[in-house]
Amino acid sequence: MNKTLSPPPDDIRRGITDLGDWFQNIDLHGVPTAPHHFLGDYPTCKWQRFSSALPADLRGWTVLDIGCNAGFYSLEMKKRGADRVVAIDSDGRYLAQARFAADLLGFEIELEQMSVYEIARLREKFDLVLFMGVLYHLRHPLLALDLIHEHVARHLVVVQSMLRGEPETLALADDYPFRETGVFERPGYPKMFFVESLYAGDPTNWWIPNRACLEAMMRSAGFSITAHPEQEVFVCEYQAGLPETQAAYAATGVDEHG
Repeated sequence: MNKTLSPPPDDIRRGITDLGDWFQNIDLHGVPTAPHHFLGDYPTCKWQRFSSALPADLRGWTVLDIGCNAGFYSLEMKKRGADRVVAIDSDGRYLAQARFAADLLGFEIELEQMSVYEIARLREKFDLVLFMGVLYHLRHPLLALDLIHEHVARHLVVVQSMLRGEPETLALADDYPFRETGVFERPGYPKMFFVESLYAGDPTNWWIPNRACLEAMMRSAGFSITAHPEQEVFVCEYQAGLPETQAAYAATGVDEHG
């Protein structure tokens, strides 16, 4: 962390306002970026419930924050001493907010504008990958998990997703006969709800899994769940993938992954 002099609070407030509405509430030298968030002091209130599940000392670690928004989790990783933090988001407005916050707090974070579908371009694997609050905003969520496994994950992956439906999980057999239909109606069977129009006024809410579905998707993508420290948060370890779990790409006519 670089020592920097804090600008006057009025200058900080002006900078926050100039960057538009903030989804993440970040304390910038005593000035909050989203003090009236509908979820409270978010995401601090969530981070406090699972922060102990991650190493307190990240010196020597590299971190990738996918869908970094204003950089809250990237900043927390730097506070724990991470050597490098790469933060990506498809929205340039959020990246501008993250840059403002990182510069103001004196942390060096590498910011890039790209979507999760483009992470092969990073050509690097990271010790810790954060995938926080992104999955349900994607039209192709399982593809995203496959791409994370194939291209950027090396050790730990932390996934957070909005969940709906029943919280329990159902012990399932590896296979069922064709005429078995009742299992799909049992509480705890993996389900994902498709949002055709809006949910919570947000047109980017596409797929919302129940807990069993999210867990099954992560296992299918090649991750072993090691901890569930918070209702929506899962800590996973990278596992060597089987051929059938590899990501399928749409044909583009060019070699994007060689």
